[in-house]
Amino acid sequence: MIDRERLQEMLHIAPFHRWLGLEIATCSDQSIAITMPWREEIVSNPMIGSAHGGILASLVDLTGLYTLLAGGVAARAKADLHVDYHRPATSGPLTAHGQIVKIGRQISVAETRVLEPDDKLVASGRGAYFSSTGSIDQRGGTIDLEQALATQGPATSAAQSTTA
Repeated sequence: MIDRERLQEMLHIAPFHRWLGLEIATCSDQSIAITMPWREEIVSNPMIGSAHGGILASLVDLTGLYTLLAGGVAARAKADLHVDYHRPATSGPLTAHGQIVKIGRQISVAETRVLEPDDKLVASGRGAYFSSTGSIDQRGGTIDLEQALATQGPATSAAQSTTA
């Protein structure tokens, strides 16, 4: 299992994840909770003030991936993602709860539930991820995630403050 602080560093490598403001609230070897603050920029329907479905799908996808990573699975690329939208997400912070469904040699699966602050379910989904001994780089090759962290380093507080 990877500890919460290390997972947070890994999560903040990607500028998109930092822009979303994702924070790991809790994690164990079987589950994780990731919070995302509400941002006006995620609203796609100004009439009701609801979040864009792509943002919710990204939250489902990332939570599934990091659920597996927290459990020690070397998940790398998404093989399949299914998202169900249950109601418009109109307030935040949103909390995504991920749980491992199956750990496999080649494919591992996690499911996610996204909740508003009042615990109403806004989206849920299931992701299947290719498993290996490393992570995938931009060219599709396998790299060591620890090496990526060492060369990229954790997100700086300056980068975080400019994206918020």
